[in-house]
Amino acid sequence: MSTVMITLKSGADASELENAKKEATKQGGKIVHESKLIKSITVEFPKDQVHSLATNDHYTVENDGEVKTQ
Repeated sequence: MSTVMITLKSGADASELENAKKEATKQGGKIVHESKLIKSITVEFPKDQVHSLATNDHYTVENDGEVKTQ
């Protein structure tokens, strides 16, 4: 599985997160987490699944990973 985090950009309408959720599931993704505080979702995609979510102007898409502090 490939996991990505989709976060609304500053100034984007909250409805865009709903659009991202619909598009992610339409493209074969499974939503595994949603954050209302930072308006984001974490989505798992099958390894062979290509998605086009990063082309949207309302949110950013980045690979999800572990965050560490020193």
